[in-house]
Amino acid sequence: MNVIITGAGKGIGYALVQRFMESCNQNDNIFALSRNIEKLKNIENLPFNVIPIQCDVSDNGQVNAAISFIKNKCNSIDFLINNAGLLNVKPFAEINNSEIDQVFSTNFKAPFYLIQKLLPLLEYAKESHIVNISSMGGFQGSSKFAGLSVYSASKAALNCLTECLAMELQQTSIKINALCIGAVETEMLKMAFPDFKPHVNANEMAEFIYHFTLNNHHFMNGKVIPVALSTP
Repeated sequence: MNVIITGAGKGIGYALVQRFMESCNQNDNIFALSRNIEKLKNIENLPFNVIPIQCDVSDNGQVNAAISFIKNKCNSIDFLINNAGLLNVKPFAEINNSEIDQVFSTNFKAPFYLIQKLLPLLEYAKESHIVNISSMGGFQGSSKFAGLSVYSASKAALNCLTECLAMELQQTSIKINALCIGAVETEMLKMAFPDFKPHVNANEMAEFIYHFTLNNHHFMNGKVIPVALSTP
């Protein structure tokens, strides 16, 4: 099993790395991509097959370097979890072009580019599953909140990309789905809703994503699935 997890340095991504560690064996590789890998390097008893890679996924040059490194380690990828995300909390009238580009580069363009560049490795696997970690903010018909227009729009774009790629890749062994996460106890949620107390923590959500990643591509493809007790 070879798995790539982006945004692995904290929150749900970090919890996912720890969860995959529990089930990995000597032949598995967990590639943990993050802008800051200090926390990853300090995981107690970090096994050799958990590989932290310092990478800002919004930077194509850094992504290309990470992919080259991964290709030298393995020739296939079983699971790609596009978890990295960037939040901008700001009134619509005050948002500038640079801020739009920053959010879309991380939340939409990065998954797009990663999937595109990893297609040969994903296709080489007998079965592969791409899981895009989206948000209820981008789920059609869900409650929307002031100050989150760019973030929500970027996640809506990611949801649409998921549906498009399921059709475009239907002749391959690749399956792709999106999980629209609701309120989870993370630093990102605190930025958007500092006074809200969620009922789900990062470890609990990571447990759900872990099982979904390993199993649900056998039953669904191109689905955009709400995973929320509340919004927020």
